[in-house]
Amino acid sequence: MFRRCFSVILGVAIGLAFAMPPAQAADDIEAKAQTCAACHGNNGVPSDPKTIPVIWGQEQSYLMKQLRDFRNGERSSAVMSPLAKNLAEEDLRKMAAYFAAKPWPARRAAAKPQSAPKSIAQCQACHQPNFQGGMPAPRLAGMSYEYLVGSMRAFATEQRTNNLDMPRFMQMLSEGERRAIARYVSAL
Repeated sequence: MFRRCFSVILGVAIGLAFAMPPAQAADDIEAKAQTCAACHGNNGVPSDPKTIPVIWGQEQSYLMKQLRDFRNGERSSAVMSPLAKNLAEEDLRKMAAYFAAKPWPARRAAAKPQSAPKSIAQCQACHQPNFQGGMPAPRLAGMSYEYLVGSMRAFATEQRTNNLDMPRFMQMLSEGERRAIARYVSAL
């Protein structure tokens, strides 16, 4: 009788042990995502949209690449680089999937410019005609004007080089063209 009771209890304990890791893993990613919320926002709206991008609903492949680049030093950030260095490859995948599955945050409608700048056509090839993004390019529609201008300037001046095509594309545009593109895309 004791053996039978012990076997049942042991069997239940082993069953629970195998059932717990997926829930625990999900909880671990949730906990790690809370660190991101300090800057990127609990509701997907960054604490400072002028300098911090929206990551909720962003392209998963893009998020994965950026996290990996921060971790490997191919993209530098005083905040993101140290945080990403502590994440294992599997955690990077889970974090990218977690944030990609979130809905893009709702926001007030911005005044859309009258027409798209002529120089925007080269951007649409990767970022899609409506700038909703697509593998591997990120969504740009709805990012803040300031964040977009800053990112384009960083590529143009080669401060940001973790994409082989973007510096060349941004260098072909004038500052005025980059601003016009940012104004148009941020209003989408």
